[in-house]
Amino acid sequence: MSDLLAAAGFIAPGDLVIYHGSIPEFHGLYVALPCVCPLCLRMDELGFAVARYDLIDPFGEQAGPFHVRRQSITRSAACA
Repeated sequence: MSDLLAAAGFIAPGDLVIYHGSIPEFHGLYVALPCVCPLCLRMDELGFAVARYDLIDPFGEQAGPFHVRRQSITRSAACA
């Protein structure tokens, strides 16, 4: 099933992703987790399919961006 999700471009919690969004100083490799801010949780409760992510630096060197749109990340080839 995970191959099907990957082929469809879904990002699973814990996947490695490349951030290429609007904040250039944060561009790079991260671990993606679902955003758990109150707004995203409420949108999920209401059934809106608006996925946002918190990005965690896998090396622990800096805080990653949060509330990131799906369009701003690409699943890393390392997840294949």
